[in-house]
Amino acid sequence: MPAVAIFRDELLLVSETFIRAQVSRLRRFQGVFVGCRKINGLSISGRPAVLLHSGLVGRIEKLLLRTTGFAPTLVSGLRKYEPVLLHAHFGPDGALAMPVAEALKIPLVVTFHGYDASFKDETFGKSRAGRWYLGRRERLKREATTILAVSEFVAGKLAAQGFPKEKVRLHYIGVDTEEFQPRPRAGRESKVLFVGRLVEKKGCEYLIRAMEPIQKAMPDVELVIVGDGPLRPSLETLAKSLLRRYTFAGAQPASAVREWMGRAMVLCTPSLIAESGDAEGFGMVFIEAQASGLPVVSFASGGIPEAVKHEEGGFLAPEKDWRKLSEYLGCLLTNSDNWTRFSRAGRERVKDLFDLRKQTAKLEEIYESTISGHRRGRNRIHLNSL
Repeated sequence: MPAVAIFRDELLLVSETFIRAQVSRLRRFQGVFVGCRKINGLSISGRPAVLLHSGLVGRIEKLLLRTTGFAPTLVSGLRKYEPVLLHAHFGPDGALAMPVAEALKIPLVVTFHGYDASFKDETFGKSRAGRWYLGRRERLKREATTILAVSEFVAGKLAAQGFPKEKVRLHYIGVDTEEFQPRPRAGRESKVLFVGRLVEKKGCEYLIRAMEPIQKAMPDVELVIVGDGPLRPSLETLAKSLLRRYTFAGAQPASAVREWMGRAMVLCTPSLIAESGDAEGFGMVFIEAQASGLPVVSFASGGIPEAVKHEEGGFLAPEKDWRKLSEYLGCLLTNSDNWTRFSRAGRERVKDLFDLRKQTAKLEEIYESTISGHRRGRNRIHLNSL
């Protein structure tokens, strides 16, 4: 079975279960993780991994990779697996992985997930890593063989930045619809669930404001906030001033998130476009919720309208309109017919469009066409040189 190298600078953030899940569903290829360092995040045990050295040596190796493209540890480590393709997740990681793919003479696939396509250049320019990426972006446009966008929204952002249209392909990652199973309404609790980092983009402030009239009318409804981040102190202060029942549960493992999705009545993560340009590229949490039979309320922002069909699997309010958000929450909390219809329709749509097995099979087709195209290109170059 041919190997594909799955590149991520840091292996693997807790929030990146979608990368691990996608690799686990490959059937025609063997996924080999490759990155600069292993972090205390998601387990990748059971999968081969190639990493830079730890400590000071590893930091020097990464500096060399970024400044000169020299990466003998990664290249030699991967050679024994004979990968036929390198797939990097997120644009900056694609730029970092370019020299590795070039040294191995294999095609480079890069998936753009959201911030990497929507950030303003001024935002990237505020950090050293961002400035480095901006300096490599034009080269990435030329050297990446295939560029995957997780939504039409992301594809549009890439087009606006000048990425070649013939290289950009839409690919929804998908969710395991067997792992995320629905529970009936009768077995659920009076809880509104938020899942996400506590940052501007996730819009938790607007949900807290929307919950105030809900709890005045329905005192038993509790807001459960799963996630952590820099805005937590200010959000806790706001919740204390407005709400009666709320829980800040902090960051939770994927298994706990699935459990909450089975208990709650509504998922509400009202993402918006942040001042930095950061936007929800697609929103895996929305299709996980719908696969769990959990209706969604959010803002019609970024790629969310692709993940959630308004008035089918949930309601989408205009961005920052917390009053409309509150109205939609009330529609689902008080109307059992609405809730049941949305619960069923949302799951059916996810099974049809976003099932992980189907989507990963499509990804493998993209891999195969990319590899074939790369080989034809190399053969033409060889013939022309004769």
